[in-house]
Order: sequence, then structure tokens, then C-alpha cells
Amino acid sequence: MKPNLKESNTRMLTIFYDGKCPLCSAEMRSLKKHDKENQIALFDLHHPELKQRYPDLNFSKAMKILHGYYQGQVLLGLEVTHRAWTLVGRGFWVAPLNWPILKNISHWFYLLIAKHRHPISTMLAKALKIEASNCEGKSCTHKEPKCQAEN
Repeated sequence: MKPNLKESNTRMLTIFYDGKCPLCSAEMRSLKKHDKENQIALFDLHHPELKQRYPDLNFSKAMKILHGYYQGQVLLGLEVTHRAWTLVGRGFWVAPLNWPILKNISHWFYLLIAKHRHPISTMLAKALKIEASNCEGKSCTHKEPKCQAEN
């Protein structure tokens, strides 16, 4: 997967996230609140222009594991999370995720959470009153995709 070269991206990191996942969306909103220098661009995987703007991005793979572009490289999973929070000056929140002993355990745990994020999000959205416009059954969806597409 390579960034679309026609796209002018002045930001340092582009994150592709599941906008239909309340937990994912809540983290992205929190991340952007801390992004005072606007270094991070968010792109909802459900945005209608995804294939047009990022033709090399594999939707199925991106739905399984968080994807990001950082300085011409692809980052996956906790690499994206670590880079994003570091860029906004909160790297200490996620630093333990990269410690040698915890790195493999945290990666495994992340993959497990990512795989089951919709039922987990449904439960947490209801319990913690996380913004979600439709949480019924085993998944949550937004009526309209909440996307901050790059300009």
C-alpha cells in the first residue's frame, strides 16, 4: 500500500479508522483534541471517496488492523497508535506498548480487541455513554459517516 501520489499531504500522519466503531471514533476525537499543530489527518474507511483517494489501500485489511501513512511508510496497529500519540505530545500514554516484554503481548491483545471491536464498542458505548447514533444488537453505526478527510 502506497499513498496516492496525486494527493498533497502536508500532515505528518494519516490514519484510516473505522468510523462505524464508536470506540475508534472516540479515540480519534480525543487524538484530534490534542493535535494542536494539526499533524494528523483522519480518514474514515467508510468515506465514499476512499477508493478514489487511496486506491492502494486494502479495505478488508484496514478493517482488521489500523492503518496509517507516516512519512511515506505504512504503519499498522499499535505502530499507528504509538506514532499518533507521540506526535501530539502524549507518547508517555502509550510508551509501554513498545517496551520489549510488553510489545508482543500488547500487539496480540490489540488484534483481539480489533477483531471484536464492534461488540466491545456497543457494550462500552452504552455503559460509558460514548457518542453513537445507533447501537443495537452486536454493532454500532453512525447514520452519517463522521470523516475528517484531508483537504
